[in-house]
Amino acid sequence: MNLSENFTLNELTNSQTAVRQNISEQFKPSDAVVQNLKKICINVLEPIQELCGDVIVSSGYRCKKLNKAIGGAINSQHVEGKAVDFTVKGLTVQELFEKIKHSGIIYDQLIQEFDRWIHVSYTSSNRKQNLKAIKNKSGKTQYIKV
Repeated sequence: MNLSENFTLNELTNSQTAVRQNISEQFKPSDAVVQNLKKICINVLEPIQELCGDVIVSSGYRCKKLNKAIGGAINSQHVEGKAVDFTVKGLTVQELFEKIKHSGIIYDQLIQEFDRWIHVSYTSSNRKQNLKAIKNKSGKTQYIKV
């Protein structure tokens, strides 16, 4: 099922962890989740792909069981289909972050996560927050406004 011109439901629900742990509900999102995924694909991922090149999704929707299995935040927007983690080949995470941040693309949160990938979310009330996730000395994730 296509969510937008360049993104599919399979791509946004794909999870090796869900396959390994037989978390079948990961691959059967609700209609509300599918609608949220369509919105983020059309309004955020498509414009990013046009601006930066091929978006490589590493994590989209996560059912609650999968989110717990991977240690995701309890209030993760991934659980509602409102967030996607990705990279773009040929750009560093910092370059990608800066291009999106200054592009005019509307989003809720844009997070440069551990200099390894970008997290972007889209909701009905987008805050356009720009953050960087780092591990502090005790190993906890800390979010810094940038």
